[in-house]
Amino acid sequence: MARAEVVVYPARLVRTMDPARPTAEAVAVAGDRIRAVGTVDELQRYGPARVDRRYEDRVLMPGFVEAHSHAMAGAMWRAAYVGYFPRIMPDGRWSAACTSLQDVIAELSRAEATLEDPNRPLFAWGLDPLHLPGERLGVADLDRVSSTRPVMVMHASLHVLTLNSAALALDGIDASATTDGVVTDGAGRLTGELREPRAMALSSLFHRWEELISMDEDAIHAFAAGARTVGATTLTDLNSPEPASDDAVRRWRSVVDAGDFPGRISQFLAGGAVPSYVDAARRIVQLRGSSGPKMRYGGVKLMLDGSIQGFTARLQPPGYLDREENGIWVQHPDSYAEAFRAYHQAGLLIHVHCNGDEATQVFLDTLADVLRESPRPGHRHTVTHSQLSTPAQYRRMAELGACANIFSNHLWYWGDQHRDVTVGVDRATRMNAAATALRAGVPISLHCDTPVTPLNPLLTAMYAVTRRTPSGSAIGEHERITLDQAMQAITVGGAYLLKMDHEVGTIEAGKYADFAVLDTDPYECVEAPERLAEIRVLGTMVGGMDFPCQ
Repeated sequence: MARAEVVVYPARLVRTMDPARPTAEAVAVAGDRIRAVGTVDELQRYGPARVDRRYEDRVLMPGFVEAHSHAMAGAMWRAAYVGYFPRIMPDGRWSAACTSLQDVIAELSRAEATLEDPNRPLFAWGLDPLHLPGERLGVADLDRVSSTRPVMVMHASLHVLTLNSAALALDGIDASATTDGVVTDGAGRLTGELREPRAMALSSLFHRWEELISMDEDAIHAFAAGARTVGATTLTDLNSPEPASDDAVRRWRSVVDAGDFPGRISQFLAGGAVPSYVDAARRIVQLRGSSGPKMRYGGVKLMLDGSIQGFTARLQPPGYLDREENGIWVQHPDSYAEAFRAYHQAGLLIHVHCNGDEATQVFLDTLADVLRESPRPGHRHTVTHSQLSTPAQYRRMAELGACANIFSNHLWYWGDQHRDVTVGVDRATRMNAAATALRAGVPISLHCDTPVTPLNPLLTAMYAVTRRTPSGSAIGEHERITLDQAMQAITVGGAYLLKMDHEVGTIEAGKYADFAVLDTDPYECVEAPERLAEIRVLGTMVGGMDFPCQ
């Protein structure tokens, strides 16, 4: 076999994230791999090489690694957006910002007017009642949009939805429903809110929503295209049902493994919603053995609790501010322990959704029990979100070899609300405690959970460094991490949590040639980390192929 051509790419700076050689002036690429880093002179000594100067006025970094994302972000714009924060739409325009209940009703009414078929449901997403002054959006508000057309609004957390009267009547959902998560008001009347999967599944609209955001080829490409614009080259599709289907696996592989696909995707099975944990484990082991360079298997996602802003996360005492009830177990701890044991014993990587500290405690107790039965050095099982994990819990994570993927974006998108509404100043100050995790010796990454918040690793790093909120407050200054720690977390940290740090996350010989192409070195922002938001991503390289931003 002929050797691949070696191409030397000089740059204004190559920021490698490799402590053995932190910076360089050029990188040599052979095929889809990095040949070496160094000076142009040094790299030409390795043998014949062509010099390509397309990056000579740019900064190269390892492609960013997003270890907690959902590919459904590529399909969400099939529904109307009614979020508080404006977002960039697929066509490059900014969405509306719905900063009041009236704005939400107006945007829904505008979307409803575009639907010609009177029987076609209206779907929307992005709502968060904590951002809107006054009453929560309810059934009566949605009836103003339409009293005959079924209307469903998915909340930003994806853990709560709200229906109008027509949608409730469609499935006979009434105040006699006993499923946990069907919300009633003080008079025992339905509010229209259904919280968490068991309650949401009562609505046929929820199942049609899942069909609406199903991942066809266009949606997969849209997901990757959005990642390219923010420099992310390794992504996850967590809690996905797709690995269970042969047809879905073939569809994903045909798209992702193609040369023109600008990213790598590690797809984690939704491991709590399967008929048999043992059979599901066997299936993922089989798929892992057939993983390619770009489409990866071998991970399982489990869900313990809900969302803090939706009041469905499970909290240890003192619980929520001004609320007696606790959250909802998405998967009961006993069933969760059975699932965790099956996937661990099969040698799989497990990431577990834990927003509340009670959920983190269940993760830790289960992990300790399973490791006593089945020791597995280097398992790297991960608490994902880890929003209220305590210092004692982080110390125990370190003892048990666990990792934490920390939801630093929450500090910006809900920091003020956590301080004032959900948990109070004391616990809001220690939310998403990246500094405590690092002090305890826990490997971390930082994530966005797109589509819950937008995918942008540089902003995710900025939130962890500044811990600022939209009101200008700082939430927990002592939990700030350094810019270097944040950049490590969104590169080699994310790769470590995915067990891919031998392949991506740094620019060093032998790894995949995956780069983020920037106009500015992020380390120039040490004194003013807010400037990370101003850095332009000019494109990416994935496996030696250039993917410039359009």
